[in-house]
Amino acid sequence: MGQSVNDFTKPVMPRGLPDVLQGELESRWASYLAAAQTAGVRVPGQVGFRQRLASVLVQSEFVTRQLAGNPGMLPGLLDSGDLLADSLPGEIQRRLEVLATGCSTDQGLGRVLRDFRNREMVRIAFRDLAGWAPVEEVLTDLSQLADACIRVATAKLYAWHCALHGTPKDRQGRSQPLIVIGMGKLGAAELNFSSDIDLIFAYPEAGFVRKRGKLDLESFFTALGRRLIAVLGDTTANGFVYRVDMRLRPFGDAGPLVMDFAMLEEYYQAQGREWERYALIKARAITGDTDNIVRWEALLAPFVYRRYLDFGSLGQLRDMKAMIMREAARHGLERDIKLGPGGIREVEFIVQAFQLIRGGREPQLRERGLLRVLQALADMDLLPDFAARRLAGAYRFLRRVENRLQAVADQQTHRLPGTEADRARLAYSMGSNDWEAFSRELDGHRQFVNEQFQQVFGAPQLEAENSPDQRWATLWQDTLSQEEALARLAESGFAAPAEAWQRLQHTRQGIEPRLGQLGRRRLDRLMPLLLAAVSEAADPDATLGRLLLLIETIAGRSAYLALLVEHPLALSQLVRLCDASPWIATQLTRHPILLDELPDPRTLYHPPGREVLAQQLGQRLQQLEPDDLEQQMDVLRQFKQAAVLRVAAADVAGAIPLTAVSDYLTVIAEVVLAQVLDLAWQYMLKRHGRPLCRAGRGQRQPGFTVIGYGKLGGLELGYGSDLDLVFLHDSAGEEARSDGKKPLDNAVYFARLGQRVIHLLNTLTPSGMLYEVDMRLRPSGASGLLVTSLEAFRQYQRQEAWTWEHQALVRARPVAGDAGLAEGFARVREDVLRIRRDAGRLRSEVRDMRERMRAELGSHKPGLFDLKQDRGGIADIEFMVQYDILRWAYEFPDLTRFSDNLRLLDALAGHALLSTEDATILGDAYRAYRKRGHQLALQESPAQVEDWEFVDTRQRVSALWSRLMLDELSKYK
Repeated sequence: MGQSVNDFTKPVMPRGLPDVLQGELESRWASYLAAAQTAGVRVPGQVGFRQRLASVLVQSEFVTRQLAGNPGMLPGLLDSGDLLADSLPGEIQRRLEVLATGCSTDQGLGRVLRDFRNREMVRIAFRDLAGWAPVEEVLTDLSQLADACIRVATAKLYAWHCALHGTPKDRQGRSQPLIVIGMGKLGAAELNFSSDIDLIFAYPEAGFVRKRGKLDLESFFTALGRRLIAVLGDTTANGFVYRVDMRLRPFGDAGPLVMDFAMLEEYYQAQGREWERYALIKARAITGDTDNIVRWEALLAPFVYRRYLDFGSLGQLRDMKAMIMREAARHGLERDIKLGPGGIREVEFIVQAFQLIRGGREPQLRERGLLRVLQALADMDLLPDFAARRLAGAYRFLRRVENRLQAVADQQTHRLPGTEADRARLAYSMGSNDWEAFSRELDGHRQFVNEQFQQVFGAPQLEAENSPDQRWATLWQDTLSQEEALARLAESGFAAPAEAWQRLQHTRQGIEPRLGQLGRRRLDRLMPLLLAAVSEAADPDATLGRLLLLIETIAGRSAYLALLVEHPLALSQLVRLCDASPWIATQLTRHPILLDELPDPRTLYHPPGREVLAQQLGQRLQQLEPDDLEQQMDVLRQFKQAAVLRVAAADVAGAIPLTAVSDYLTVIAEVVLAQVLDLAWQYMLKRHGRPLCRAGRGQRQPGFTVIGYGKLGGLELGYGSDLDLVFLHDSAGEEARSDGKKPLDNAVYFARLGQRVIHLLNTLTPSGMLYEVDMRLRPSGASGLLVTSLEAFRQYQRQEAWTWEHQALVRARPVAGDAGLAEGFARVREDVLRIRRDAGRLRSEVRDMRERMRAELGSHKPGLFDLKQDRGGIADIEFMVQYDILRWAYEFPDLTRFSDNLRLLDALAGHALLSTEDATILGDAYRAYRKRGHQLALQESPAQVEDWEFVDTRQRVSALWSRLMLDELSKYK
């Protein structure tokens, strides 16, 4: 491996080394060789390695100085194998723990730490500069080295401090640790080569230690913290371990050095500032036991990650960046790869903007590592995949540049060099042919980063505010005379300018007194933009009224104002939707959290399918505590409202057809029902165990299923539809009880399960009602059992049910619950529908029921047509279909296959039980009525139209009704 030092008086010149650096390399090689000769240690003799060594020495004065000062370091690194292989997780800390075993004083510990730090920094720098380690390994090793130094030092000092003062304990008598929290790049495990370490100190609970006297824990941990800072940060003959910066702690330099958890929580809740949220994204507890680390993370999470989409963070981050850019310009930092345009900080700001805004709703964005978050943003389609890849590439490149600059002399610098030699060194270190080639590559990365930064943080609407045309700003701020204001509104298309002006004044006067400075500033930025957008609406007067109600609702929550200011697209979508539908405007006003759906039209106008919906809802519920019923109900309601809003948005935009509207709304209900039933099951299982019943010699767990009737069963839900449900179980036999600590008879068990489902669905919370539930179609109606066994249901349907109940069964199907029981219901349904009935009697009963409904529920208003209940409407079509199914299913079993009217019409036509022409008339009428019904629902209007609409359609349906249900000589009898 090695030869006599006298054999190597000249270095092996690395390939591509610039001429300007060759003299410097010879000087550094001579310095290292002389030290090795004096110490009598070998110089590695393999030519390839000597060439690598020469390359590293010319790139780093720090490595040269360390090897010359300790010539045995390099042979030691080689002999141990540490230099030529990457470190396993925890290996660095294990090496340090062995070295620190014999330490008994702060000074001795400091010497061990400094020597170890120098050795490891040489190892890490050598592997980096030799091209043996990717940038991720370098950042990880640098962070693990800092972690190891902090942990070993804290453990030693804590033990010595406890020996002197006593061990701090909590109320349960458990030892209380010092929690050392790493911030910034240390917290993210992305530490650079010559970085300060930003720390915060904490401990779990206030109290005292009692050994000699009575010492409060704040004093105990403050003294311990100061010892740790000195051991790590004091400059001695061996240098320092790390420069320690404590200014990110609460109140900064003016605050206490260490706080207990309660003090930290109170500070962040009452006084925490926006920049502290930004800083705490990367915060990581380096020391402490698992339980206390979990407690600390839990108290920080509500401050850092808001439950709603916090677009207010965008403006705060923009302000922070603007301040940094002003400082950069003042101090000439354009050449700074961290703070300058397109630098490291801009990549961090892009990523952390998404984390602050969406992290409260998307747990996968709560990662500390920047590269992992970038990948998550691409996976979630929040950033285009190509943009995430290029940002990751730019970040890696910039971090390599950062480390190469700092490895030169172990100095914290981010400034590109100015001398010819230093520029040549950096270009060579980065693998470029010359400075010009390096600059082109660097500029390409920085330009892309800056472009992406501007896309995320740019606010073109703010530039519009400062344009010469201030007409909407002056109108909102009431600096115009009434005549000027009315003229401006009239010119902009308002039909009733006086009413619009009065409404604006009322809104301004009503909400301004309850706004803080930030909220008032955001409102004043928003309203001119909103007024300009409203003036382009189809109905500016109505749209303004709807939007002002919304603004009055959200004014006290300025994050929503920020969302609309920061996202012109969100504002334009809001105006468009409120112009098209007062129902949508009402939903947004009742549930402002739905505004979170507006910024991305890709999702707003493209409702997801069943699998995606189920996955999204499941993930959101999994984030909650299992027993947090209030949060579960809120999440269910917010999810349903957002999903329905997407359907409504796509509906008014014409992005989906009529049949898809009902399909989507039905799927949403089914996904929600499945989760509600699962939550209800978990509740019952936890309290009462599993329901069991004996089957022969063994036991089985009976099932529970939810049957959907009416519009849910017929796949025809509309906006605001309630759910017609029937609950069934298949418990039978002996010993039918649950097996929990509080067992219940199965009948009682399933009744409570059903009650729990209803409670989750129709309880009114601040987030509204999930669904209104109608259980009157169960056997015996309101007087019957809430949950019926399948066998009892079968007997009731065959022996006691009225004809109208069999009609309802035509549109019934399982929508959630046990699959085996669902199959059992399907068999019962088929058997009942296939009963052979007397055609004349059946026709008479169906016709009489329809006439009673028409008399009780029809419009009875001259000039109006009720789409469902009036003659020739939806109910006539449904009753004709139901009559034909009950009339012919005994002969044609496949007529029981479907539960929706359109496919049932196709099936009847397929057997020539209806002519193709008649089936087409009824199908077209049914679609037309439903489409108009959806439109009226979005206009918050009853399902009634003027009687000039659908004249021909109504006549054709009425003629078919007369022919099928009234004409006794009909061929259908």
